[in-house]
Amino acid sequence: MELSDEITINAPKSTVYAALNDPEVLRRCIPGCEELIQHSPTELEAKVVLKIGPVKARFAGTVTLDTAGAPDGFSLMGEGKGGAAGFAKGGADVTLTDVEGGTRLAYNAKADVGGKIAQLGSRLIRGTAAKLSGKFFTAFAAEVSESPVG
Repeated sequence: MELSDEITINAPKSTVYAALNDPEVLRRCIPGCEELIQHSPTELEAKVVLKIGPVKARFAGTVTLDTAGAPDGFSLMGEGKGGAAGFAKGGADVTLTDVEGGTRLAYNAKADVGGKIAQLGSRLIRGTAAKLSGKFFTAFAAEVSESPVG
């Protein structure tokens, strides 16, 4: 499954980039996030509760960042296990561009799922993923625009 979108955030690129690297900001913005621990500048561990159709599960996973293109962009790879509900793994490329009125954040993500959640069908999974990413970016834009980080 692939997802891509973009949003303009009313903040300078440096502020947006700093917020994307702030575990507390991310924890508040990720739907269902119970815990987000930063083990190093490029390694994060998360616990997230998600409901996809009739399946609700707590996922525990890891995220690894590749910041070689920072602050104009970065890549991330992650995987999570939800017990009997299944697993999810994937990655995303994020780019930040200066635009009038702030910063355009664009992403292109790919994900694979398995287990019970994979049996729900790609349309339901894709719709849920799009809804969750929309919630994240709406919350993130509000958080960064209202209270700049750094």
